[in-house]
Amino acid sequence: MKFSEKWLRSWINPELSSHALAHSLTMAGLEVEALEAVAPAFNNVVVAEVLEVIKHPDADRLSVCHVNVGEAVSLNIVCGAPNVAVGMKVPCARIGAVLPGEFVIKQAKVRNVDSFGMLCSAKELGLTEEIQGLWSLPGDAPVGVGLREYLELNDMLFTLKLTPNRSDCLSMAGVAREVAAIAGGALNALQVDPVQSSFAETVTVSIDAPEACRLYCGRIVRGVNSAVATPSWMMRRLERGGLRSINAAVDITNYVMLELGQPLHAFDLAKLAGGITVRYARTDEELVLLNGQNIILQDDMLVVADDRQSLALAGIMGGIASSVETATSDIFLESAFFAPDAIVGKARRLNISTDSSYRFERGVDFAATRMALERATQLLLEICGGQAGAISEVCGQLPARNEIMLRTSRVKRVLGIVLGAAEITALLQRLQFKFEQQGDDFYVTPPSYRFDLSLEVDLIEEIARLVGYDTIPAQPPQVVGMMVPQTETQRPVSRLCQIMVARDYQETINYAFLEAEVERDLCANATPVTLKNPISSQLAVMRSSLLGGLIGALCINLVRKQSRVRLFEIGMCFTREGYTQREQLAGLCYGTQLPEQWGEAARSVDFYDVKADIEALFAPALLNFVARPHPASHPGRSAQILLHERAVGWIGELHPKWLQQYEIPRVVVWFEVELNALLSGDVPHASEISKFLPVRRDLAVIVDESVTAQSLLDAMLGSNTPYVVELALFDQYRGEGVGDGKKSLAFRVLLQDTKKTLIDSEIELSIARLAEILQQNGAQLRI
Repeated sequence: MKFSEKWLRSWINPELSSHALAHSLTMAGLEVEALEAVAPAFNNVVVAEVLEVIKHPDADRLSVCHVNVGEAVSLNIVCGAPNVAVGMKVPCARIGAVLPGEFVIKQAKVRNVDSFGMLCSAKELGLTEEIQGLWSLPGDAPVGVGLREYLELNDMLFTLKLTPNRSDCLSMAGVAREVAAIAGGALNALQVDPVQSSFAETVTVSIDAPEACRLYCGRIVRGVNSAVATPSWMMRRLERGGLRSINAAVDITNYVMLELGQPLHAFDLAKLAGGITVRYARTDEELVLLNGQNIILQDDMLVVADDRQSLALAGIMGGIASSVETATSDIFLESAFFAPDAIVGKARRLNISTDSSYRFERGVDFAATRMALERATQLLLEICGGQAGAISEVCGQLPARNEIMLRTSRVKRVLGIVLGAAEITALLQRLQFKFEQQGDDFYVTPPSYRFDLSLEVDLIEEIARLVGYDTIPAQPPQVVGMMVPQTETQRPVSRLCQIMVARDYQETINYAFLEAEVERDLCANATPVTLKNPISSQLAVMRSSLLGGLIGALCINLVRKQSRVRLFEIGMCFTREGYTQREQLAGLCYGTQLPEQWGEAARSVDFYDVKADIEALFAPALLNFVARPHPASHPGRSAQILLHERAVGWIGELHPKWLQQYEIPRVVVWFEVELNALLSGDVPHASEISKFLPVRRDLAVIVDESVTAQSLLDAMLGSNTPYVVELALFDQYRGEGVGDGKKSLAFRVLLQDTKKTLIDSEIELSIARLAEILQQNGAQLRI
């Protein structure tokens, strides 16, 4: 919202400077984005009339002008402008004038002719960027009057950056109301008297979409002179409000929009066929807008039509077929209230933006709809002449203004300051809100121009704005501190991060969205959650795995010549099924297992290094790793992670084709697990420590390649064999002496008792039991 300070001060004139007023508006929630002077600084420039123009005796392109500046004696001024002519009114900089750029006007001699001033162009006064000769002023400009006073150039332009909820401030009336509430002072509200109708003729109005058009007013104005010039005062206010002048009739509707916030539209009555109907567009109906754009209407677009065709896109822009032109003599003026839901998004869909749609999308004051029509009629008759007819009005169900209860105790609790009922009453009165008081409670009826007030907290915000956000003291919260219970079974995320960092990983944070091809390749996900408005084509879908982001981070590190990379990330992943989200922890290792050093031989990180990291994360819980394929992993080098027989994640080497595609020269080992599985852990249980030495026995067996070591370990552990305190695989062999399709597995068995030293018979009995279990599971003891 852009407006002139002089126009505002004609409504209300607070005892504040321009900058103090801007600060007050900003602190009250109406941010002043820009405050700038209408014109740059210059002085001693007056309106002058050219009396005589004589060719310069010594220069072909110069003229000697006799100029009337409102004094008894005219001035002799040499001028080089090609458009200087007798009788024209122009700005004249007198001797001693200071123009923009600190240019001082002095008496001069130009080619032996004395010059006592300078006739100015608009560019020389800093009012335009282009030179178009002398600035020709209107013929009624008073000679001798200061140019700044005549054109009201001692003015400031305010530009408000309004939030979408404050549509009531998209007008001078709304801004003046706010200033009156913020700074106090008498508000010179506009008083509009109904225009006496000169004839009873009306245009029939029907509403086929009552939920979209709640109120429609219109009237005929005959005998209008559309060719008359728009008054200079109106043109100035329009230009300083960001609107250009078109013709008098259209300028009046735009002026009333800036003044009262109600968009209006003027139709050429001679171009209408029958009555006016507000309806939704028919399929494939066409309309040529005022900007020349030919649009194909859709059935959810509201239009104003006659009996023959659509005339205007309701609340957005009129059509060229019914537009007012210089030759127009009879006008049909429209003022309506269109529901925001019926207008919102339509202009954006058509790639256009208008002041009308900007206001209707946010809501206009339906109580001012008829008053705006009367105001526009009044100005039209004053400026363009003519006679006004009776008003046609169709009114449906207007938005309800329900009472809102405001509690004094709630104000204190939310704002942290004590305001009595009398103080709240004064604040509500400054806001011009209607209310009833019952004890310390207030029942406030929101005004018709405030669509943003519906809850008690909205009214509390209004009170805070008037009290002043900067005057409300910042107080520390006063709450009863309580320890949050945390059992041993719960681990904070920070603890998991510490474990990963301690194992030489670095945390990374990636976008939650990535390229669709990455999802398809690494996760075999052909139907990811797609974004309606992605920030780029490479970030078009939501991730279902953290692996894509980690590989992207790895590639960036490789470009920067990093030879050893260990990354992890904790973040949300998303799936289309039910549009669910889950939090995951993923890691990735590349390069050598240890940093470059002399103490250990360099070797590449492998599956078992990362497996150890995962087991450290879940400790003391025991995991199972079951060989299963994954679309991102190397065949035969991928496993699913099981915790208490439940699948909680994956581990594997990145598939060679993805290594080639992403130009990764060495092996990459990755893993990904559910975060919830890590946050709840097993509680360690204490057991008695034996003072007797353990006994070790080794069991070597030959099994088929299809038999896993884990299945044999599970079978032996599940047998509850006496004295067995530890079972572990320590060797695996394939080759000579074992046979094709076979492998040799060697298990370490520790036996121990807490009460005595084991004897050979007890040991052999336990080992025999384990050997029997191995044979039952397809294993053959290796001698």
